[in-house]
Amino acid sequence: MLKTTIEAAVDMGAVKKTEFERVIVDTTVQCKAIAHPTDSRLLEVARDKIARLAKRAGIQLKQTHEREGRTLRRRAGGYAHAKQFKRLRGVLKRQRMILGRLLREVRRKMIGLNDEARVRLDTWVQRAARIQQQRPKDKNKLYALHAPEAECISKGKARIPYEFGVKVSLAVTHQHGLMVGARSFPGNPYDGHTLAAQIEQTNTLLQDIGMKPRTAIVDLGYRGVDKDLAPVEVVHRGKAKSLTPRQKSWLRRRQAIEPLIGHAKVDHRMYRCWLKGAPRATRCTRCCARQASTSAGCCGPSRRSGWRPFCWPSPGWRCSSPPWHGRRSDRHRARQLDHRTVTAPRRVAGPAGNGLRKPD
Repeated sequence: MLKTTIEAAVDMGAVKKTEFERVIVDTTVQCKAIAHPTDSRLLEVARDKIARLAKRAGIQLKQTHEREGRTLRRRAGGYAHAKQFKRLRGVLKRQRMILGRLLREVRRKMIGLNDEARVRLDTWVQRAARIQQQRPKDKNKLYALHAPEAECISKGKARIPYEFGVKVSLAVTHQHGLMVGARSFPGNPYDGHTLAAQIEQTNTLLQDIGMKPRTAIVDLGYRGVDKDLAPVEVVHRGKAKSLTPRQKSWLRRRQAIEPLIGHAKVDHRMYRCWLKGAPRATRCTRCCARQASTSAGCCGPSRRSGWRPFCWPSPGWRCSSPPWHGRRSDRHRARQLDHRTVTAPRRVAGPAGNGLRKPD
């Protein structure tokens, strides 16, 4: 679908073919639809899940520890809020003990189940065992029982130090910001190691147009991969002494991809992935990028700055009422920002004293 969008933009004259020779590439994080992971919550969720699955499979448990588990979860939240970490460690120790006791009992009694039920239950038992054994300083931890593909990624943001999801790479044209590539990279690889795969996907999407990107404009996170991408030229500010004046002018527009990333996240649902599994998350990334590209990816100003009509570079194509996919708070903020151009209705007194809206 993203390929069809690119071809339609070329056919209608919105972008020129020569624009595809220079692309801007950057990475972001697409969060999974999971709660913020804490040890206490993960242990309680794993205990509750194993107890319910064992009951559904017909296993008679001696004790599910349901009442004690809820009490411990509440106590852990209170101790963490009060910064009483010694008491918090005691609660976590008890939660791990309860979960381990429940897992051992289920493993003993699941031998008598049929093969299909045993395989289905064993998947959740293994995930619960990972949660029970992992510690704060361990690597490759499990952050959600239902989404094992979620990873902890730090992008250096002050307001969001850690994000839990998958790394996503986006590529847009340098001049008008048309999205020409979007893919996810499980495993949280180094940004420079994702550039070759992103350029390869962009070449695949542009093969029917007959163009290939020759210059990739990136940030300092892509240093050290120039030889792997030949003949594609990589431009970043780490080469400031060797850049030509024209390349420096290209580099000044590198940050143009940042508002497009925010537009795809806030307005087109790329901020949070609700699909299960890594392959479905990849399709979700491409779909969100396509929506952002068709509505406002290369239309100039963001819709968050007002509801004024905006055009493509070619005259005759106008999107006067674009579809809104944002949250309710975003719609309210957009109406507030656009109060200068939309005439607000006047409130007058009605016959019963209630306020009836009457246009000016």
